[in-house]
Amino acid sequence: MLAILTVIGTRPQFIKAAAVSQALRTRSNLREIIVHTGQHFDDDMSRQFFDELDIPTPTYSLDIHGGAHGEMTGRMLQEIELVIGKVRPDLVLVYGDTNSTVAAALAAAKMRVPVAHVEAGLRSFDRSMPEEVNRIVTDHISGLLFCPTRAAVANLRREGIVAGVTHVGDVMYDMTQRAAALVKQKSRILERLALRPNSYAVATVHRAESTDEPDKLARIFMWLAERAVERPVIMPLHPRTRLAMERAAVNTGALRMIDPLGYLDMTALVQNAAAVYTDSGGLQKEAYFHRVPCITLRTTTEWVETVEAGWNRLWTEPPNDTPRREIDDYGDGLAALRIVEAIESAR
Repeated sequence: MLAILTVIGTRPQFIKAAAVSQALRTRSNLREIIVHTGQHFDDDMSRQFFDELDIPTPTYSLDIHGGAHGEMTGRMLQEIELVIGKVRPDLVLVYGDTNSTVAAALAAAKMRVPVAHVEAGLRSFDRSMPEEVNRIVTDHISGLLFCPTRAAVANLRREGIVAGVTHVGDVMYDMTQRAAALVKQKSRILERLALRPNSYAVATVHRAESTDEPDKLARIFMWLAERAVERPVIMPLHPRTRLAMERAAVNTGALRMIDPLGYLDMTALVQNAAAVYTDSGGLQKEAYFHRVPCITLRTTTEWVETVEAGWNRLWTEPPNDTPRREIDDYGDGLAALRIVEAIESAR
């Protein structure tokens, strides 16, 4: 039996891992052991996702959060290395571009355990972003690279990475399809917030490059406050953002701040919105999955196809007048199955 050590720690990773974990559980020859690093430690951003998405309880919870990037990544590297020594997995499976991702990949590579990277090949071409550094490092030490788009495959080819690369589609699209019925049954977020469909926008801000510089954070909130004059802007507030706002004494204008939401409520909020404003990579895609226009609060994006297809634009750029078209890169909702099949074939 193949032992797979899955390492996750943030909201987008919980969503991606839910789809793959479900596919892994259909295979009697595969055993998954889950490590939760604790990078997102708030219950609203962690335990609620495990419950809603039917993710198995982690075997190991490391409770590592806070501190600078180097400190957090170093602590994770140390603890994950100990877990790998105990479990002796055949494969370490990582997702995305976080500190949890690169720490797990480095720990596995140093212990000569193969690494599989879900969401490989994405590039913003901005190495000032910690996420860009994390994804580049992870890709170059991974043996299996599961790409969500053809552009990601091309990015890897330009860097000389061709072995083990597969375009599987996007596992977040898998989850969007599966969640549709659950959202209708279980989410009452619009009623709770007294919102009508298509009458409001959703905003999120959480990335370090947005929150760590007070002047930049103030500019983002000034821009969002201007949008809130046009229509209500609902903002589920990330704990790090809340602290940064308090330190910088940011003026929020008419923005409507709410506590962080679980996956189903956030999905319902986004799919009924008139627009999405975000610095999140995952939410840019989720907006497209629900065919909601997005404005990305960054100067670059790794999801270039959403811009090219007219569904997204950078907030520093003029309005995107590209005619909107469908994006076929994200697959057909079977990305997780293709990942599991590739893992089995690589044994």
